Formats: sequence, structure tokens, C-alpha cells
Amino acid sequence: MKKAAYNIMPGTEEILKTMGEQIKLARLRRDLSAELVAERAGISRSSLWKVETGNPAVAMGIYAAVLHALGNMDSDLLLVAKDDQFGRQLQDMNLLTRKRASRSRAYTAREDRGQK
Repeated sequence: MKKAAYNIMPGTEEILKTMGEQIKLARLRRDLSAELVAERAGISRSSLWKVETGNPAVAMGIYAAVLHALGNMDSDLLLVAKDDQFGRQLQDMNLLTRKRASRSRAYTAREDRGQK
């Protein structure tokens, strides 16, 4: 079976590894076995291992299931891209002052005839 190819930047790989380590540490701090967390999340033990190593092939839903199994930590996913400063700057640069559209000729012609 052919493995899927991912175009993951080195910095992003490090972020995924760090996130996996943090998830593993959260599990260990709670004194939960890998088997128990995997069962609660509805995934296999090997999928949990992939999460804890930061494997980029793991689906976002599996990360959410694992975080939920650790005690409703899945709400932390709401923090992803919450404060998008760069995106807001780009948006602000593209905002133009709205101008009124010119009246259409048909409307102007009706006004000239006294119609609305």
C-alpha cells in the first residue's frame, strides 16, 4: 500500500511533534494508560501513538477525539487561528470605501417622465 505524501514544512513538523508530546504529557499527568485513552477516543492504540508522536497523517478528528478523552480538552481547538493578526492586516488593506453606484439610465428616464 502506497503511503500518502504530505508537503509539511520543517517548522510545522516541529509544531506537530510538540503538540503530540504535550498530549502524551497530559495523558501521563492524568495517570491514564494509552489503552484506556484509545478506547475512550474510539481509536486504536497505534493511532494514539501516531497522535503522541505528531504524525502528520493523523486526521484532525482523531486529535479532537483524543483531547476529548483526556477530559474535554477538545475545546482548546477553538484557539487555533483565533487571533489572526496577519489575516486581519491583509483584510484591512483590501477594504475600500464603498461608493454609491450610479443611477441606472432606466431609473433616470422614468424619473424624467414623472414615474417612480
